[in-house]
Amino acid sequence: MMLVTSGAVAFGKQRLRHEILLSQSVRQALHSGQNQLKEMAIPVLEARACAAAGQSGLMALYEAMFTQYSICAAQILVTNLDFHDEQKRRNLNGTLHELLRMNIVPIVNTNDAVVPPAEPNSDLQGVNVISVKDNDSLAARLAVEMKTDLLIVLSDVEGLFDSPPGSDDAKLIDIFYPGDQQSVTFGTKSRVGMGGMEAKVKAALWALQGGTSVVIANGTHPKVSGHVITDIVEGKKVGTFFSEVKPAGPTVEQQGEMARSGGRMLATLEPEQRAEIIYHLADLLTDQRDEILLANKKDMEEAEGRLAAPLLKRLSLSTSKLNSLAIGLRQIAASSQDSVGRVLRRTRIAKNLELEQVTVPIGVLLVIFESRPDCLPQVAALAIASGNGLLLKGGKEATHSNRILHLLAQEALSIHGVKEAIQLVNTREEVEDLCRLDKMIDLIIPRGSSQLVRDIQKAAKGIPVMGHSEGICHMYVDSEASVDKITRLVRDSKCEYPAACNALETLLIHRDLLRTPLFDQIIDMLRVEQVKIHAGPKFASYLTFSPSEVKSLRTEYGDLELCIEVVDSVQEAIDHIHKYGSSHTDVIVTENEETAEFFLQHVDSACVFWNASTRFSDGYRFGLGAEVGISTSRIHARGPVGLEGLLTTKWLLRGQDHVVSDFSEHGSLKYLHENLPVPQRNTN
Repeated sequence: MMLVTSGAVAFGKQRLRHEILLSQSVRQALHSGQNQLKEMAIPVLEARACAAAGQSGLMALYEAMFTQYSICAAQILVTNLDFHDEQKRRNLNGTLHELLRMNIVPIVNTNDAVVPPAEPNSDLQGVNVISVKDNDSLAARLAVEMKTDLLIVLSDVEGLFDSPPGSDDAKLIDIFYPGDQQSVTFGTKSRVGMGGMEAKVKAALWALQGGTSVVIANGTHPKVSGHVITDIVEGKKVGTFFSEVKPAGPTVEQQGEMARSGGRMLATLEPEQRAEIIYHLADLLTDQRDEILLANKKDMEEAEGRLAAPLLKRLSLSTSKLNSLAIGLRQIAASSQDSVGRVLRRTRIAKNLELEQVTVPIGVLLVIFESRPDCLPQVAALAIASGNGLLLKGGKEATHSNRILHLLAQEALSIHGVKEAIQLVNTREEVEDLCRLDKMIDLIIPRGSSQLVRDIQKAAKGIPVMGHSEGICHMYVDSEASVDKITRLVRDSKCEYPAACNALETLLIHRDLLRTPLFDQIIDMLRVEQVKIHAGPKFASYLTFSPSEVKSLRTEYGDLELCIEVVDSVQEAIDHIHKYGSSHTDVIVTENEETAEFFLQHVDSACVFWNASTRFSDGYRFGLGAEVGISTSRIHARGPVGLEGLLTTKWLLRGQDHVVSDFSEHGSLKYLHENLPVPQRNTN
């Protein structure tokens, strides 16, 4: 690493100002008394003198900081003339290489004590010459001379914007290509130093042309920008990256804009038109079945040996899955007729002043999903029905399946001219980078592993995340449970689809049932189904030879594994669920209605069932048609999130020249606040 730094002039100016003030105050105190000290004027300080006085202070600061890490630093002062003299260039090159070979950090600065006036920009057009007139041009020159891999130009803004930062429509440019200068409006030069963003861009383009990669980023606020240098070196999306190769398709930012405008057009369609799009997509899933299954077969073949068995099962598509998807989509289409624009509340505020609360789309949804290509048409249909724009980011293991399903979704959207409302992100965009697009995305919905959800919740900056990080579902078998029901319920909850987030993970058994025929039936059934049993601490204490004791009572296995624990009462079962559960889905099996109602009312989870499998926690089974996921959060939507969960509201006020002052103490009008009838919803 080499450092090109400024600061000598600033250090020197501070030191010289102090010296001048000190000498002036001493002189004036001796000759004319203290009363004239306030009128002292600081003379204009010459920059070269400041540089001469400040070089030692600048290096002392760097030495002190690098010494803490046992790193040696060396100072090199250069001028523009040094690059025009071939012998000096060779000497400089040799010195830098020797320092780097010894792991010494060269700190390079223009020798501002003797530097001549800056040369014009005319030579920026050539590859071989660039005037060294500020740190940006010096860094570019050194980067090319030394054939560096990367030039990082740190600024006091996040990167290059298409107009001056702080202006209303300023947008950060993630990737800048040669020839894009005409699309950028540059502001004034920097408050300090010689350059400004325009100088940085010219220097960056010159370095890029010379074979060095360039990033311009913010280096002034570590708490905001984080470890900016290491983030850039690790390939994270930070600042503005300069590239000579334009991607074939749109950037993710452009896709976000298309989803936004397409979603707004989608929301203005008639309900029957949105339903027609979904019906058409359902037909395409069955009509194009062979093409979909062929694409899925490619994904399965490529994933074989790389993915665990539960993930492979999620990746797989079949004729029956496609038929079920089509049925679910038709349910969504039928139930979506009056979803957007439905009046929830009407109030007469005053005479001829009426207020309505109506449903509207949330905006642009970002749905990130792993392994499950069947998620794409489900989410697409729900977005269409709710009038939301949609950005989809699928896992690379389902690339072929996702591509054809997205094309079918866009084909369906095309019948009413809103093809761009749903976008599939195909670039190698990191999930963390997508979560930073807070000006384009209104809601993030992760569909995948608990680790994926946690990573997204951590990365999302200012964007709400709907979902659950874990699906630790419990079933409590009460002392009054039915022998006939219990084995069916446990088998279905655990064995029907163990990879699902609504599969049973912990079975709580009332202590009175131990060593009874009912308990033996449960264990025998689990053995037949080849379920590996983990014993909770209390259950293990009752057994002479117990299964492996559970490492944690808060585990989502996602496979044919199950934790069994013993409790003494329904209250202890509830306490256990609240301590170790994930507020997803929890079940009681009992014939005692009073005990069941106590459990239903006191368990604080998104879904609480009585004598029913945990697997019913699903949008399709709830009659929602499909779901975008299951939410365990406590605001907006909870449980399986279908169409209703993708809507928010807005308020419409219709008046006739009404002003608030008319309702003051001495005004002519009074508030009525009368509830008005709401139009009946079509539930057919």
